[in-house]
Amino acid sequence: MDDRFDRRELLLHLGDILAALNCLNDANEPGASVAHLVKKHASLEHFAFLHALSPTMTTSEFGTRVARSFFSWPSELLEADLNRDTLASTVQQNLFEANPDGWNAYLGYVRKKVKWFGTALSNHGKDALAEPSHDVPNETSPIEPPVKVEPTAQADARDEKRGWPWPEPRSKS
Repeated sequence: MDDRFDRRELLLHLGDILAALNCLNDANEPGASVAHLVKKHASLEHFAFLHALSPTMTTSEFGTRVARSFFSWPSELLEADLNRDTLASTVQQNLFEANPDGWNAYLGYVRKKVKWFGTALSNHGKDALAEPSHDVPNETSPIEPPVKVEPTAQADARDEKRGWPWPEPRSKS
C-alpha cells in the first residue's frame, strides 16, 4: 500500500498543530480559552481545527493535551507498517475526550486530506461516516495481496518518485 502522501499530510498537520500551539503560547494567556484567543488574534484564524476544540479548553490545557495526543506521531509515521488506529485514537482520547461533536468536526477537517483517518474508531455513539476507506480490502478477499505489476512508464520514472519517503539510493556502479 502506497501511503506516503497520507503520511506527508499527517506530518504537515502535526506541524500546523505545533504552529498553533506556538501562536497560543505567544499570546501569553495560559488561562484564557483557546476559543477566546482564536477570536482575539488574527494569527490563529487560519487554524480551522482549533474551532473543533471544546469552547472551555484553556491554552495551558491545549498544550498538555497536544503533547499527549501527538508525541508518538513522528515515530509512528516513520514505521514501515502504519498503525492508523493509534494515530487517530490518541487524538480522540486526549484532545477530544467528552467532546464528540468536536471530534466529528476534527475528523471532517483531517479527512479532507487523509480519507482513512479515524475510520476504525467509535464516534462516541455518533454515526461514523459511511464512506469506506479506499485502502481497506474487503473482508472476503484473499489474504495474500495481489501481485503489483509496474507499468513500463512507471518503471522508467525517476527514483525519487518511487521511494518512501525519501528517494531510493542510486546505484554507484
